[in-house]
Amino acid sequence: MPDIPVKLYVEKILKQSRSLARGLALVSGPTKDAALRAMADELQADEQAILAANAEDVATLTRLQERESGKDRGRELVGRVKMTADSIKEMADRLRTLAELPDPVGAVTGRWERPDGLQVERVRVPIGVIGVISEMNPLVTVEMIALCLKTGNLCVFRGAPEWKATHQALETALRRAAERSPLPAGSWILIDRPEKEIALELMRASKNVDALLVRGGSGLRKVVAEQAKVPVLGHDGGLTHLYVDSDVDIPMAQNVVINSKVQQPAAANALDTLLVEQIVGRQLLPPLINRLLQQFKIEVRGCPKTIALMGQMAMTGHTAIVPATDVDWQTQFQGPILAVKMVQGLDEAIAHIADHGPCLTAVIVTDRYESAMRFTREVDAAAVLVNASSRLHAGDSLGLGVDAGFGVGRLHAKGPIGLEQLTCEKYVVFGTGQLRLPHPVPDTYFDAIMLKRA
Repeated sequence: MPDIPVKLYVEKILKQSRSLARGLALVSGPTKDAALRAMADELQADEQAILAANAEDVATLTRLQERESGKDRGRELVGRVKMTADSIKEMADRLRTLAELPDPVGAVTGRWERPDGLQVERVRVPIGVIGVISEMNPLVTVEMIALCLKTGNLCVFRGAPEWKATHQALETALRRAAERSPLPAGSWILIDRPEKEIALELMRASKNVDALLVRGGSGLRKVVAEQAKVPVLGHDGGLTHLYVDSDVDIPMAQNVVINSKVQQPAAANALDTLLVEQIVGRQLLPPLINRLLQQFKIEVRGCPKTIALMGQMAMTGHTAIVPATDVDWQTQFQGPILAVKMVQGLDEAIAHIADHGPCLTAVIVTDRYESAMRFTREVDAAAVLVNASSRLHAGDSLGLGVDAGFGVGRLHAKGPIGLEQLTCEKYVVFGTGQLRLPHPVPDTYFDAIMLKRA
């Protein structure tokens, strides 16, 4: 029997999404937290089945890549796709962490009384139906389902096809736990068809999807920017810049740079462009770049001043520092590449960041209070850090728990998309019969009606 056409398939899946979302929005916080803990327990209980499904995905992808790109490429992908018992433990730990966090739904963010006696409150409520398109590993799958569940949103998840069997095994465990709890049926929707058109239809489903979360590389983000008809909450886009001031502790600066770039080079908040004030460049850059090239295998692309400072570096087994191009200053690398530029001072650094945006994370390393305060005021970024690694720009590091990616836009939240950012606000107003004046009914007639009712 032929598959249902993609457009009809997505429409069918989303047909009941509104009613499902309404039911989920009414679930109490303790019920959601108990379900999350049960889901964590079920994941660990199903560890062997999940790892077996993952092994199936690894074998399928390895055979495919070896056939298309050779054995080296196949082996390279195994590390990206393969899960371990530690992977499942991390998933379970994230679920339990979320269960411990306060429920944002129903939180009153403002309350005041008007002169006429109206009591006004501003209250957090779920957004509704949230579409998630992810190219990332199954940890993200579990996180997105859990974040949406905790915030009373219906998650419609479309993950990377190479983890199909893993996704199915994970969902089996999660669904089993959910069905044993008081959660309403259909608390999330997992789309497991592999066609790329599925993601396109989800981006365009403005009638049934209220918001979109995108977890993936620049190619996916570009498609979303061009095709989405649904508001995008977070997509991990934007560059990460780090500026080293002239008044600085050199060892601290080296550590912050290395951690920002090397701790996880593929991360969205890993360092892309290093800006160094000229006066400190001669002390800082040669030993730092040598370590990046030799110890950490980072490809360094430098401005003319950096190239001149370093000279001809014939590193055995390594490519020497290479000239940076204009494109490098605009690129979110998400890999072992770093662009380095020497600048005259803080003015040029701030101007460079402004000209090469959007900026996801901006870091200044300095001992000068005035420089730090000016940098935090003037740099437009989702997060600005002083004397701290850019890798700390994340929900868990900032005390928000698990996050659903980053926002860099101006119409929603900047920075980590956490529990609060997956809600919106509505007004709740309590009155005692207040009317908007002038009232269309004459006072005498109105009084007579009131007396008659009495």
